[in-house]
Amino acid sequence: MNKPSKTNTLDSELIKLTEAKHHDPFAVLGRHDQGSDNVIRVYLPYAETVGISPKGSEFKRIPDTDFFEYHPGKEVIPEHYQLFWTDKDGHEHQQYDPYCFGPVLPEFDQHLFAEGRHWHIYQKLGSHLHSVADIPGVHFAVWAPNAQRVSVIGDFNRWDGRCHPMRSLGSSGIWEIFIPGLTVGCLYKFEILNRHTGQLLVKTDPYGQQFEFRPQTAAIVTAEDSYTWQDGSWMDQRPQHDWLHEPMSIYEVHLGSWRRDHRGNFLNYRELAEQLVDYVKEMGFTHIELLPVTEHPLDISWGYQTTGYFAPTSRHGTPDDFRYFVDHCHQNGIGVILDWVPAHFPKDSFALGRFDGTPLYEHEDPRKGEHRDWGTLIYNYSRNEVKNFLLSSAFFWLEEFHLDGLRVDAVASMLYLDYSRDANDWIPNMYGGNENLEAIDFLRHMNTVTHEQHPGTVVMAEESTSWPQVTRPTWTGGLGFSMKWNMGWMHDILHYMQEQPIHRSYHHDSLTFGLLYAFTENFVLPFSHDEVVHGKGSMLNKMPGDEWQRFANLRLLYTMMFTYPGKKLLFMGCEFGQGTEWSCNRTLDWYVLDYPHHKGLQTLVKDLNKLYASHTALHRYDFDHHGFEWIDCHDYQQSIISYRRKSAHEDLIVILNFTPVPRESYRIGVPNPGTYYEIFNSDSEYYDGSNTGNGAVLSEPQPWMNQDHSISVTLPPLAGIILKM
Repeated sequence: MNKPSKTNTLDSELIKLTEAKHHDPFAVLGRHDQGSDNVIRVYLPYAETVGISPKGSEFKRIPDTDFFEYHPGKEVIPEHYQLFWTDKDGHEHQQYDPYCFGPVLPEFDQHLFAEGRHWHIYQKLGSHLHSVADIPGVHFAVWAPNAQRVSVIGDFNRWDGRCHPMRSLGSSGIWEIFIPGLTVGCLYKFEILNRHTGQLLVKTDPYGQQFEFRPQTAAIVTAEDSYTWQDGSWMDQRPQHDWLHEPMSIYEVHLGSWRRDHRGNFLNYRELAEQLVDYVKEMGFTHIELLPVTEHPLDISWGYQTTGYFAPTSRHGTPDDFRYFVDHCHQNGIGVILDWVPAHFPKDSFALGRFDGTPLYEHEDPRKGEHRDWGTLIYNYSRNEVKNFLLSSAFFWLEEFHLDGLRVDAVASMLYLDYSRDANDWIPNMYGGNENLEAIDFLRHMNTVTHEQHPGTVVMAEESTSWPQVTRPTWTGGLGFSMKWNMGWMHDILHYMQEQPIHRSYHHDSLTFGLLYAFTENFVLPFSHDEVVHGKGSMLNKMPGDEWQRFANLRLLYTMMFTYPGKKLLFMGCEFGQGTEWSCNRTLDWYVLDYPHHKGLQTLVKDLNKLYASHTALHRYDFDHHGFEWIDCHDYQQSIISYRRKSAHEDLIVILNFTPVPRESYRIGVPNPGTYYEIFNSDSEYYDGSNTGNGAVLSEPQPWMNQDHSISVTLPPLAGIILKM
């Protein structure tokens, strides 16, 4: 039985749907009881005819509209019925009506999300394969509390916001819809109508787990994780791994410019896994740190202007390709750390900025909501849903991709309300101070729960100020990070090394000052990408002197780095003396390894990594004063320092000469009598040095430097040596 509607009471509701302004499409579309009668109503803008079965009764078109109605009368229609329709081009379609399905997202998930405590909200929001009553499809959900209407648009509905308006889940601000029949690979976005201004926005999915290759920006429906991991041994031992007392030497990498293929195209994650892991193992690094592989629209942003917080960039392949990369690293004993950016996000119109027509993820006031220096927006850490978005992103990378840690970018900009601002361009906190209390609470909470739920993983802070207790437990008032980049040491030592050796005696305190605070935090010593861009010159070209002296200076600098307390980080290319500044648009200058100076420097870094890993004195107490003792820090006139690195069963002596003058018969005090052997010399001919040095040196009972015994050694020019009994 099929008859036209006898009522005009829904006319205004139908108009709202045709204008794509209806906030509750499920109240109009689908099956509805009308007293003694019931009706099934569909809206199909591209349909010519619609039927309830292939050859059964047809729906009646409401004149001059794309609405179709069917009155089944006593006919038994399944709860989840199918539509059979023909479009205006004569193509036939068969699909379940999305508007005959009830809500999918449980209230419990909505509640946790509103409280900011849903660690796995990425499993609920976004797009996910889903089945209802054994009917497969895709469930879409998005947070847009200030929307009047939200629709899923995609390649399955001609990107038309009228076709799939979503259900509002009330005060949660979440909109959802289950669309049966969709599968992996569908492209989609969200079309959002702001309820206050009528502004229409087209946004990509904040929780999207795969995106199109730039410059396209649509999200892609992905398969549920079915990757078969082979890193069980690594993951089983990670919770017990004592990273505090084990060697950690990190190779920082930008995947897009480390290497490319012969045509200049990006390598796939799987290709990078094979090539990069082989190289990192040969060089002796323990970890790889990736500049952000979270999806981003602009190559020259290096990844720090992130638009996809739950998706590896499609530049290098699929999410499973990235899983293979991490898996292969783990199987070869290499940890993986990701640069992660919760401090700011770009203003791109398709992404998070004014997501539902209002400053949803950011503050409305630019004095709190914008980094003017970077042209980016600042997260509103006072909103539970925003904090939950970031927290679940951290969980996502640690869980779904087995990552071993996160390096949190630009922490200082999160901590201070007046960061890089003029005096009148910031708003004090409730106590009148410049601390961002909400951001501090977020960081403490994130560090607490990630360490609890993922023991053995690390979270490192790029924090450039003297904020106290960055790496101390939250219950003592700290921020709870595992480690902090030692930016002070890095700036001091680079400033010192750039001085001509004849002037270094006037800057001797730059060598020694760092030990006054070296054990106040768990420090990483970073020579990162930030030091080889924007006119700063490459590491090699920071060094003064002729070519031989520049390489000798750099070998000396790395010798100090690997014998100084703290974990190590070196940006790609710095290990072999890249001559030019790093550019993300081209590969490293690998050809320079044909030259002895560069090859020698690379060999030195390889040997330093192996020395650092094999000698407990160099890593056991990286964060503890028990592992370090000055022998002499006062010889500023000759620009020489000497110190001991210690563990329970080992004692090494390090002597560094920062002038190009060889020092014959240089005497230093030693703790014990006996024969001392030179186990490392950065001036060795193996590193293309002058090969000045020592073999075995016998101590003498001559008190020196507050020690009962001393040795007389030859110090090579611009070089460091390591001695062991």
